Amino acid sequence: MKISMLLLFCTLASMTVHPIFDFQTDTSLKDWYVVNDGVMGGLSKGSLRLDAEGHGLFSGKISLENNGGFSSIRYDCGPKDLSGYRFITLKVKGDGQRYQLRVKANRNEYYSYISYFETTGEWQLLKLPLDSMYPVFRGRRLDMPDFGGNILEEIGILIGNKEARSFELRIDAIGLE
Repeated sequence: MKISMLLLFCTLASMTVHPIFDFQTDTSLKDWYVVNDGVMGGLSKGSLRLDAEGHGLFSGKISLENNGGFSSIRYDCGPKDLSGYRFITLKVKGDGQRYQLRVKANRNEYYSYISYFETTGEWQLLKLPLDSMYPVFRGRRLDMPDFGGNILEEIGILIGNKEARSFELRIDAIGLE
């Protein structure tokens, strides 16, 4: 039993997270951009800024008026070689709401691959498997294979829970494992 535990510890200790984006007080957000439902006539408002501790703060208010209902942030990270990586890791502190992680192998594709994650109000380290992310376009699942790409060019986070309400998600880091 001791040997098994030691092997497990050594395996876990040898895993390293390759950063995609690490938020700091002096971090530039120039490669991040916000996409709200205003692109379709909606009235939701979202923004990304650094808080006093240097965490990314994605916050705003979702409106269902004018067929609205979402806010998102996107980061042009690529191209990142995914060889040897199986997970996207997120260190986040949310508001108890459900968010969507979105990735694109090619930033010019019309669809994204997504995975949902729930927040608890506390800091969480999440590991989302790349191979379980599935393709969607405008909220509809596409009849295509799940993510199997070897390249990552864009990563994003979206909130769109069909509720008019405020949201707040702090992001410390995003990485590959």
